[in-house]
Amino acid sequence: MSVTENTLILETTQGPVTIEMRPDLAPGHVARIKELVREGFYDGIVFHRVIEGFMAQTGCPQGTGTGGSGKKLKAEFNKEPHVRGTTSMARAASPDSGDSQFFICFDDARFLDNQYTVWGKVTEGMENVDKIKRGEPVQNPDKIVKARMAADAE
Repeated sequence: MSVTENTLILETTQGPVTIEMRPDLAPGHVARIKELVREGFYDGIVFHRVIEGFMAQTGCPQGTGTGGSGKKLKAEFNKEPHVRGTTSMARAASPDSGDSQFFICFDDARFLDNQYTVWGKVTEGMENVDKIKRGEPVQNPDKIVKARMAADAE
């Protein structure tokens, strides 16, 4: 695997997941996620909403889908398709309500295209994403044990 300054590694309870972040698509979102990763924000956070054939969502400090880091991000909608392995920001009704929550697509979800900010793609460990426990809410959910930027570990 080639490690860049945009390689994010999520150590999950199901195994490692490597995401190549795309600042070319969503520079503000990638910069904010890097800040949160380096602060340890995602460490211990659960996958609170996991829908079979759709996506696994994480990034809520309350574990309920109601919380965030407290800093809303301006939408950076782009033409990147929501397909298997796509990482995209969750949001409320307002386009500019993305914060710390994001989701990983299990399958094609093209109906989300141009409405959510795609900021990366899983490049390794998608089989571990596939193992994440399903539910809304998830009982005894899987979690991100530790999130880190690969370049920081070099």
